[in-house]
Amino acid sequence: MAVEAYLPALGTVVVTALIDSINPCAIGVLILMITVLMGKKKSVRDMLWFGGLYIGAVATTYFLAGLGLIYFLSVIPLYVAQYISIAVGLFIVFAGILEVKDFFWYGKGFSLQIPPQYAQKITKYAENVSVPGVIFLGAFVAAVELPCTGAPYLAIITLLSQYFDFTAFMMLVLYNIIFVSPLIVILLAVAAGRRVTEFKKFKEENKGYMRLLIGLLLISMGWLLILISNGTINFG
Repeated sequence: MAVEAYLPALGTVVVTALIDSINPCAIGVLILMITVLMGKKKSVRDMLWFGGLYIGAVATTYFLAGLGLIYFLSVIPLYVAQYISIAVGLFIVFAGILEVKDFFWYGKGFSLQIPPQYAQKITKYAENVSVPGVIFLGAFVAAVELPCTGAPYLAIITLLSQYFDFTAFMMLVLYNIIFVSPLIVILLAVAAGRRVTEFKKFKEENKGYMRLLIGLLLISMGWLLILISNGTINFG
């Protein structure tokens, strides 16, 4: 007998967004850009301006990508969407297993990370501190990391697409606000006088635990998505 369900609980969206927000790539690029600005003796006002542009570009690209994927999943035939959702659920479980693997054996075997060639381009773009350059950098980072490290977002998108209405839309908005919140905190903290090296150290010391949390969450959400897709859990 199927279990009736509705939209993902608000707590699920918030927790998933918080875990996804500890994003090594987006945070690393912001730290790199701030370091470049400090090296060029830019003012705090310039740092806030360029940092804000970068964060806005990341958030906008991520949000629009989410809307596009939700629209795609909502317009395809239901029987096709069910198979796609099951495939997505299996992928998310697999992604979660890889993240847990990296907690114990980081750097060994296949991992979910941005390909080196894109990482090199991101580093190069981060040194181009101009309005168009920073906006392009934020959009590029969000677009590249979505297929590589965006499994938590993909899980929420797929769940929201099952019953997409205004409430689901606002949940998507909330997710993206939470997603960029660490970037905002880092930018404001550095502008207030905190050393950027403190954030670099924290990022390196805790990346293993970040991967473990993300992995466990993905395994749980992937399994939930499979149960929804095969009819064990139904949205009312």
